[in-house]
Amino acid sequence: MLLFAPINFIDQLLLRYFSAPTINNVIWPFIQIGLVVTLVAGWVAYATYLERKISAFMQARLGPMRVGPWGLLQPIADGIKLLTKEDFIPEKADRWIFFFAPYIAVAAAFITFSVIPFAPDWGVITDVNIGLLFVLAVSSVGVLALILAGWSSNSKYSLLGALRSSAQMISYEVAMGLSLIGALMFARTLSLSGIVGAQQSDSVWYVVYQPLGFLIFLVSGIAENNRAPFDLPEAESELVAGFHTEYSGFRWSLFFMAEYAAMVIVSSVAVTVYLGGWYFPFVYRLTEAKGYHNLYVIVSLLIFLVKLLVILYLYFWLRWTLPRFRYDQLMDIGWKWLIPAALINITFSGLAIFVVQALNGWHGIKTVESLANGLDLTPTGKAVMIAMGLAGLGITGLLLARINWRSRDFNLKSQRRNIKLVNVPQGKPAVPAVAPTASE
Repeated sequence: MLLFAPINFIDQLLLRYFSAPTINNVIWPFIQIGLVVTLVAGWVAYATYLERKISAFMQARLGPMRVGPWGLLQPIADGIKLLTKEDFIPEKADRWIFFFAPYIAVAAAFITFSVIPFAPDWGVITDVNIGLLFVLAVSSVGVLALILAGWSSNSKYSLLGALRSSAQMISYEVAMGLSLIGALMFARTLSLSGIVGAQQSDSVWYVVYQPLGFLIFLVSGIAENNRAPFDLPEAESELVAGFHTEYSGFRWSLFFMAEYAAMVIVSSVAVTVYLGGWYFPFVYRLTEAKGYHNLYVIVSLLIFLVKLLVILYLYFWLRWTLPRFRYDQLMDIGWKWLIPAALINITFSGLAIFVVQALNGWHGIKTVESLANGLDLTPTGKAVMIAMGLAGLGITGLLLARINWRSRDFNLKSQRRNIKLVNVPQGKPAVPAVAPTASE
């Protein structure tokens, strides 16, 4: 009955011992932070298990099966192994920077969760009016931790991984930030909860208005997380292990805790900005409108988690499907394709909003419902915006093809013409061929 009750029993219990301001500003944030940290830590532990199981499924294998039923206790065994392994620091390393770099990566990832709206009401720790800017700013600090780790290790492999990480960060952070501007034009706020509220008010997910922006953000986010096929900073085929070559034991595991937590951050932002966050049609009418507030929050949280898991599965799918890019291809994708595509998307989004607003009232056409909570469009306005969003995909593809038509990887046909699989032998052979006899 607690799920269906409109009264918050936890608040009533806490009011017996604390004042209302203390509960709202201290007790509830601590409870929320504890839940988020615990759940994310559990996700990090079992994300490795899921990834190994998914890769085994794709390759017709079984994956972990030895520790516990179906290998479910394998993450616990891995954690014990990492905690008991020797933890050493190279003799010539910068000890303090080497020591603190993994903690900086983990802290940056976990701090970002404070503004992610997992659900309405108590489903978000805090709602700030610059939430999206806060996520971009703090998450970039995590990439700096990789640079510090590689530089402080006093190893050429680690240093090369750190340099690759810095170049990759600059390349793809620009595209990722620019890809969000189109959606912000519709929401007209930097608050993540406000962006979800704008999509709820318009009864639409912004991915249908911004398919190009969603694709750019997703690709840039995967590159920011150093996930395959963009894992050049830790390319084991070239750099041993890249930026974390000299790390071992628990500090080594912290980098992967930060990586898997950052995957959740990028996926959460994608869900919030483009997939409606916790919003799903008819949920409000079936729960909150009938007085079931707690049920509304819990169902909204489950909806957010389902969307989140879909994108996280895409991470695993891509890793075991696509090979790692060459470094020049990595840079080309960022600077020659994603950044120009993001700039074109901004221009086309502004043009689409101008057209929809200009059509409002023209010959009795109504396209804009309200501007109070983002850009709230009528069915006619939504149809126009969706059509222009799909047209933007095709136009951007044609423009980028024209811009990059001279690039090396774009002209594979001309490359194939220059490939010679067999060299024609020159001169006389060293051993002359023997003519077959009559019996043969």
